Formats: sequence, C-alpha cells, structure tokens
Amino acid sequence: MAETRVAILGASGYTGAELVRLLVPHPGLTISALTADRRAGEEMGDVFPHLAIAKLPRLTKIDDVEWDAVDAVFCALPHATTQTVIAGLPERLKVVDLSADFRLEDPDAYRTWYGEAHSQIELQKEVVYGLPEFYRESIAAARIVANTGCYVATVLLALAPLLKSGLIAADPIVIDAKSGVTGAGRAPKEANLFAEVSEGFHAYGVGHHRHMGEIDQELSKAAGQPVTATFTPHLVPQNRGILASCYVRGDAATIHAGLAERYEAEPFVHVLPYGKVPATRHVRGSNHCLIGVVADRQPGRTIVISVLDNLVKGASGQAIQNLNLMVGLSETTGLEQLPLFP
Repeated sequence: MAETRVAILGASGYTGAELVRLLVPHPGLTISALTADRRAGEEMGDVFPHLAIAKLPRLTKIDDVEWDAVDAVFCALPHATTQTVIAGLPERLKVVDLSADFRLEDPDAYRTWYGEAHSQIELQKEVVYGLPEFYRESIAAARIVANTGCYVATVLLALAPLLKSGLIAADPIVIDAKSGVTGAGRAPKEANLFAEVSEGFHAYGVGHHRHMGEIDQELSKAAGQPVTATFTPHLVPQNRGILASCYVRGDAATIHAGLAERYEAEPFVHVLPYGKVPATRHVRGSNHCLIGVVADRQPGRTIVISVLDNLVKGASGQAIQNLNLMVGLSETTGLEQLPLFP
C-alpha cells in the first residue's frame, strides 16, 4: 500500500510535536504539511529543538496548505476551533480530531459542558468516537474520528468492560485522577508556571470538569443505562502521565479475571497480576495502558487503577492508532515502542 500523506494542524502544541515524533519513523504515514498559524514560516526544529534533526516541511498557515498533497489530517487545534476547520476541509480527507469538539454526540450535552452551541451538528452525525479497543470496526470505516480525552481513555479502559459485563455496579463509581502538566497544553498560563505547580499538587475542575460529559456518555453506553460517575482531576508536578484510581462495587477477583480476559488479545492494554499496582513511569513515552486490580478492605468493594501517557495513548499515539485503522494498516504500526525508563 502506498504511504498516506498526512497534515498536522496545530503542530506547535505538545500533541502536535508528539505526532511528529511518532510519525517520522512510521512506515505507512508520511508528513506532508505542518501548520501553526502564529509560527508560520518557521522550521519545526525552531519551535521544538528535539525535532530539529528530522527533515520536515516548514510550518505554514492552514489556508496555505496544498490539500492535493494530503490524504489525511490530524487536527491538534485548541478546543472550539476545530468544528469550523474540519467543515472547511476537502471531503475526501480522512480526519482524526484530537480536540473535544466532536466527542459528545448530544448537542445539548456539548452546550452544557462547553458553554456554547455546537456549530456543526450535521457533521457531528458522521463522527465516530475514537477508542479503538471498543469501536475498532466503526473507526476503520469512518471519515472523521474524534479522539478520546486523555482522562477519559484512562477511565474507560478500566471501567467500560466491567459495566458492559455487569461485573460492577453502575452506582457509586468514584474516580480520583491525576495528570501531568502537559495535559493543560503549551499555551502560557500563570497557573502552570514552575513555581505554581512544583512541590505540590492540587485538584481542579472540581464538580464540573469538561471530561465529565464524555465519561458519562461512554460509561452509560457500556452499562446500557445512565451512569453518573464522581470524577475529580488533579494536576501533579510531572511532565507526562495520567493515573486514575477508580473505586467501584464488585468482587475484586472476578473483576480482575474479567479485565484480563477482555484485554488478553489487545496490543496496548495490559492487566497486571492480581494485586499489583501500575505507575505512570511504567508507560512513559509509550502507547500502552496498564491496569491493576486490588481488593478494598471492605468486602464487595474494589480499586481499579489505570495508567497511561497522556500525550501518547491519551492523545497522539491513539490518534495514530485510529488513523492506522482508517487507512487499512495494522493499528500497531509505528506504535510498538516500549516505555522509557528511567
């Protein structure tokens, strides 16, 4: 099969840079265009020096992309900007959107969580939700795929199979999640300065985080009934990684056996031996997710812990996994790197 030529829209952000890092050695996808409107005209190596040794196209504005030289697009643009951009792309292009603009199927839910009306409701109807472990066949046939949120991928991989199989109760579900600073993006923000985040960590979005709508949507579909989980995210002083501790009702040994069976053939999701606990450093730089199951001291309650790299399996790696499926490649192509340690 001929190589698929891809454009990365929003290449000056963390997820854009991670896409480049993973795509440069990819045998089936080749980078033909990189955009960053504010950095247009610059070399990618000037924006991200660690990529300077790669031969890459110069950054350009979206309006200046030669679409005849592009087969597929990764949209790594800020939330609330992608809807209009994707609507204006040539319809022959396959698109993977890393923003939140197309993740919520219900326009009313989008308004609730993002505070404005969805501008492309008709386009939303053809979008497929991009978690390959659950929607593989639909993704392979899709033109537009909405990549999951990084927190949401961590949670769904741990809990969705358990709800679908009835191994845990739909209520209560409590999710205590922690993410590295790159999850907040690269835009300068006072709250993300080194002195503001180092030597401590804090909760944010308490009671109303935007990922809640996405978590509820997908957990409810898995359970076949409405599910409203308690979810609190925290910012920890590290660059990469998400850890979600999920507190559920169900027998721990049965839950572990169910997850182990569900993911036995999955290339990127791995269930640890019963009682073992994963850490974010065990998946750093990789497209892998590790899940641990531990019995709570109270009978009938279980703690399920899930970890992944927010920039890879939580964003850019998963986006490549999705596009691999969309263009007929093995979904593991270009993504089999082992984690970095230390």
